[in-house]
Amino acid sequence: MNFKIIPAYEKEIPILISVPHCGTDFPGELKDQYNPQLIAAPDDTDWFVHQLYGFAPAMGMTMIHAQYSRWVIDLNRDPQSKPLYTDGRIITALCPTTTFLGEPLYLDHRKEVAQEEISRRLNHYFYSYHQKVEEHLTRLKNKFGKVLLWDCHSIRQMVPTIQKEKFPDLILGDADGTSASPGLIESALSVLDHDSYSVSHNHPFKGGYLTRHFGKPQNNIHALQLEMSKVNYLDDSETKYDNVRAGKMQELLKKTFGKLAEHLI
Repeated sequence: MNFKIIPAYEKEIPILISVPHCGTDFPGELKDQYNPQLIAAPDDTDWFVHQLYGFAPAMGMTMIHAQYSRWVIDLNRDPQSKPLYTDGRIITALCPTTTFLGEPLYLDHRKEVAQEEISRRLNHYFYSYHQKVEEHLTRLKNKFGKVLLWDCHSIRQMVPTIQKEKFPDLILGDADGTSASPGLIESALSVLDHDSYSVSHNHPFKGGYLTRHFGKPQNNIHALQLEMSKVNYLDDSETKYDNVRAGKMQELLKKTFGKLAEHLI
């Protein structure tokens, strides 16, 4: 299975947690095509984000998270490969052939993945994740009348191929106000922006394909993306889970979800 579902095990609330970039596995039929040193620790992974949000089921939220690496197929890209941004930044493809830093992923240094193979990966790995997200959003909307998809991401503080400066601690994305209602957006920001973390809104990330595709506030289906700098829950190397930093971040996230639940229920 290319994803895992962790059901809510307390009184359910209408928030679905999605973690599309935490996967580190590679399908057996593809694994030998990649540079073994790179896939031993795939650096573009949103490391341990599903662990960071591990409290969610106890708050009544179902969580879905990826098992396969985004280097197999990126669950947060447009399936037709339409670019998410047009400001000149490097954007890895639906089926990437390089890391964020431009290192070749495949042993044969291919420049692109063949369209036939992209279609196969869409059918085997991509659509099933999206169908499961849609299934749970529909279920929760039918139960509560409205629902929020919270899409969880993390990134290194510095990725010079995207921007030269350090990223803020937290970046809330709502596709320039189109993927969620103003009230929900303000509820999230009212908590996130009144803590010790630096917070940005829709810059430099507005939300990826999941946020933009599923967020239909006119139909009472809302979507928000939270990107965070990894140093806020990992150690200074941005590779190992730091329980103290993660605990502090979890407290803020719990407050945020509490506020959002008040708005939704």
